[in-house]
Amino acid sequence: MNSLFLTFEGPDGCGKSTQARLLAEKLRSQGYDVFLTREPGGTSLGEAVRELLLGKEYELTSSAEALLYAAARAQHVEEKIRPALAKGQIVICDRFVDSSLAYQGYGLGLSLQKLREINLFATSGLEPDLTILLDLDPQIGLARARAGRGQTDRIEERDGAFHKQVREGFLDLARSQPERFAVIQVEGLPPEEVEQLVWTRVEKLLGKQRGTFSCNKMGVKS
Repeated sequence: MNSLFLTFEGPDGCGKSTQARLLAEKLRSQGYDVFLTREPGGTSLGEAVRELLLGKEYELTSSAEALLYAAARAQHVEEKIRPALAKGQIVICDRFVDSSLAYQGYGLGLSLQKLREINLFATSGLEPDLTILLDLDPQIGLARARAGRGQTDRIEERDGAFHKQVREGFLDLARSQPERFAVIQVEGLPPEEVEQLVWTRVEKLLGKQRGTFSCNKMGVKS
């Protein structure tokens, strides 16, 4: 089976982690080999960096924040993601480069061009086959996050204007690459309905992949 790289993106509290887990379970139930991971994190180094980024012990500059995300991502890609793809697994990642562009670019005002260059270096050009963007009013999402954990992290504590810019950033990125993004409006939808919408989009991609694989196997150009 050909490998696939799927990412979940969206504002805090949109349900990414839940939907990534549900998709992994669905794919495994159908016999697919799945590697589920997250950012920042996914490796021992990445989890340590996650504590620095989301914890409240240090005041980070915007550029330091962006570089820490990129460093964790570089380790993640080389140590975990590329080897999983090389084995033919379906990789599902909770956040990837688009989060850096949305949060540190649109949210904090850093140069999108520089962020793209930094992350191009960190990932050696790796891009998802499909990015599922779960869109939600950030105030609703933050309320969900607080209710779920009883506390907020360093990023979640930023003001409403920041989170509004992040959401608009995600939507702008999706508009610029409609062939890669699948945008799902999740406000008011129960998790099981969101799960079905996600599956419909992923199933379509799996169908295309099987068709391409069959054609290539027979020596026909796709």
